[in-house]
Amino acid sequence: HAHHDFDIDKPGTDSFRHRQAGAMEVAVVSGRRWALMHELRNEDEPTLDDILARLAPSDIVLVEGYKREAHQKIEARRLEAKDRTPLSINDPNIVAVAADFPVEGEKLPVFNLDDTKSIADFIERATGLVSPAK
Repeated sequence: HAHHDFDIDKPGTDSFRHRQAGAMEVAVVSGRRWALMHELRNEDEPTLDDILARLAPSDIVLVEGYKREAHQKIEARRLEAKDRTPLSINDPNIVAVAADFPVEGEKLPVFNLDDTKSIADFIERATGLVSPAK
C-alpha cells in the first residue's frame, strides 16, 4: 500500500502514454516479469481482500500498509517516525512489534527491526507454516 500519487511507470514510455490517454489498465510484459497497472479514475481504492483475490495462490502474503484492515500484523516502529504512538494498544490484530529502538513494557513479542531471521521464524510459527518448537 503506497501514498496517493505513487507511480511505477515512467513518462515517455508507451504504457505511461496509454494511461495518460485514458486506458483503465495497461500491462507491461517482458521475458522476465510482467506488471498490470490499473487506473482507479473515479473508483474507490481497493480493499486488501480485493487485491488478495487478484494474486496467484500462495502460502503467505506479506502486506505493507493496510494497517486498518483485520489481518494479522507486525507493527513497525521507527525512531524517526513523525508519530510514534503505538498502534498495538488499539489493534487486536497486531501480533508482534519490530522496532529500531528498545521497546519497554510491550506485552507482545518485540523484535529488532533488522532481525529478519527472527521475524521470519515468528511469521512461520504464527501462520502455521511450521510447527512451534517443542
